[in-house]
Amino acid sequence: MDSTKKVIVVGASSGIGAELVKLLAEQGATVAAVARRKDRLDELAKSYDGKVLAFAHDVTHYDEIPALFQEITKQLGGLDMIIYASGVMPEVAWHEYDFAKDQAMIDVNLTGAVAWLNQAAIRFENTKSGTIVAIGSVAGERGRAGQPVYNMTKAALKAYMEALRNRLTRYGVKVVTIKPGPTETEMTAALHLKGAMTARRAAELILRKSRKSGEHYLKFSHKVIFAIIRNFPSSIFHKLKV
Repeated sequence: MDSTKKVIVVGASSGIGAELVKLLAEQGATVAAVARRKDRLDELAKSYDGKVLAFAHDVTHYDEIPALFQEITKQLGGLDMIIYASGVMPEVAWHEYDFAKDQAMIDVNLTGAVAWLNQAAIRFENTKSGTIVAIGSVAGERGRAGQPVYNMTKAALKAYMEALRNRLTRYGVKVVTIKPGPTETEMTAALHLKGAMTARRAAELILRKSRKSGEHYLKFSHKVIFAIIRNFPSSIFHKLKV
């Protein structure tokens, strides 16, 4: 990472987002850390004096985003990269259809991403440079019975990022979709995932993958496995308890 880089990380208070902030600051970048939990952000800012700037914000407060984006880029003195890492995945029972939970996932995982990344798209199209990164998920590959709306938000995010890429690549802007597999975070703690990657390792791989436009898995094995899963006939896939 170039030590002069200016980066925004949205969803920076825990998990992959927090590890991205730490790693970027350790590499010399100046990072605007955005999240709801101000106390977590203040700890990050204190640990990386002068390299991390804390901005308390709820990504569902969409009207605040244009002015906050302008304020952050002013304080950073520019912008080279934005990473959207906010996400929620409440536990959903097999026979549960709770619109409040569904709405929360759509608001944070999808609408918040569009609201923030649209601001970056406007800026980078004008400057003809920059990198836009969204943390998607392998969960967006198919509609799984266990988490219908979480899957939907990640599939929609994938399509939005592809469209941004098709618009902005011609202007020299990198648009990167990351599809982590199982990762140890607060959001996944209750799932007791076997063989999960640490959030730190995921952050390291995400920064490496962000050098090139496109969709990226963090493990080659996931690329192979999910290529197979994508092509499972629906007549077989719907019988799987996933």
